[in-house]
Amino acid sequence: MKQAHIQLDETVNATCALMPGDPKRVDVIAQFLENVEELTFNREYRSIVGTYKGMRVIGISTGMGGSSTAIAVEELKNIGVHTMMRIGSAGAMQEGINLGDLVICEGAVRDEGTSKNYIDPIYPAVPDYRLINHCVEAAKDLGYEYHVGVILSHESFYYDEDAQDCEKWSRKGVLASDFETAALYTVGRLRKIHTASILNNVVLWGANTEESIGSYKDGENRTAEGEKREVLTALEAMYRLEQEL
Repeated sequence: MKQAHIQLDETVNATCALMPGDPKRVDVIAQFLENVEELTFNREYRSIVGTYKGMRVIGISTGMGGSSTAIAVEELKNIGVHTMMRIGSAGAMQEGINLGDLVICEGAVRDEGTSKNYIDPIYPAVPDYRLINHCVEAAKDLGYEYHVGVILSHESFYYDEDAQDCEKWSRKGVLASDFETAALYTVGRLRKIHTASILNNVVLWGANTEESIGSYKDGENRTAEGEKREVLTALEAMYRLEQEL
């Protein structure tokens, strides 16, 4: 049955999905796939399907935030997808994470609202251990700079206490921040989906977020390369997991 928001059904015949936030990032995914087909573009959900080493993969944007990400997770599961990986951008919360470095998320602080609608805040937001291990091994094999640790998923750039909250979580060793990983991990775990999240760092710790993101959109810097690296790392990790399943 065609799903209400992503507008896809089981005829797509794919069990793996890469999930960026930005619809434009679907074009980056397409560069690494063969036999690419455009599927749909409804609301924030733009989708393609193609193959990587013979494995059929959906690339689908989720927009910004946990709510739209959770909708995509639920509806992708309904059409037979069992492995889902976020590929997104992040702001560093520690020194030494350079622009374009990959952040492989082994857990997320649930400082957002979507996951709390699903289950109590004490429930952890964690990935599939096999898939996250494959992410680390793939990044290592490909020679990419990467960091592994806990990230913060929050709600907004612009609320008044954002800077203080980031300082607090930085002191606790949190590596970076995004909006979507906690929702993906929480809903994915509850729905028995293999999940992982790889983030491309686009903001240095202590830098101005708005200026850094504006530079990132220009694409003439290390973050553009990081975007390609997170896609290839994710595809390789999913392929390796598929060989095990």
